[in-house]
Amino acid sequence: QMPGTARHDREMAIQAKRNLSKTTDPVERLRLQCLARGSAGIKGLGRVFRIMDDDNSRTLDFKEFVKGLNDYAMMIDKEEAQEIFRVFDKDGSGTIDFDEFLVTLRPPMSKARKEIIMQAFRKLDKTGDGVITIEDLRGVYNAKHHPKYQNGDWTEDQVFRAFLDNFDSPYDKDGKVTTEEFMNYYAGVSASIDTDVYFIIMMKNAWKL
Repeated sequence: QMPGTARHDREMAIQAKRNLSKTTDPVERLRLQCLARGSAGIKGLGRVFRIMDDDNSRTLDFKEFVKGLNDYAMMIDKEEAQEIFRVFDKDGSGTIDFDEFLVTLRPPMSKARKEIIMQAFRKLDKTGDGVITIEDLRGVYNAKHHPKYQNGDWTEDQVFRAFLDNFDSPYDKDGKVTTEEFMNYYAGVSASIDTDVYFIIMMKNAWKL
């Protein structure tokens, strides 16, 4: 697991479960249900929607939306789903754009937090092409300190791959991490950290920024 995030991830999931009982806002409830699964929870829902988007329109109608929520085992009744759908279907077209949906679902972050996340991303993205791959990590991340590398269980590439998989959604690990995926992951972590100052210190320490 990545420097300093496993604990935050757990704390965030526990906090999300706790807050679920208090909130009546349907969008917030959906957000918290995703976050209760950890930082990759929102991204996981995005992947479910992407798989369902057969015609690659990047939009969902209400039926697809409900099916996606069910496939992802979200506890939401039809009325609540309708209410959420209405919030996202701003133009009343009967479809929602799921990139917009995921951005809105993501816990809001201050500019300062987004900047430090992007700093970490740029540091990892050695090739500067906007995607972090195993190639990028070779130049930044020393696999030789990893216990599984030391005891001979994993090769260097397997260490890198496991590291990238942290940021990827559980269902579709492709060994590539985009800016959006990195942001989504840290939006989850960020949700459990109250102050910008603490979040920034954590990021600086984790990534030696």
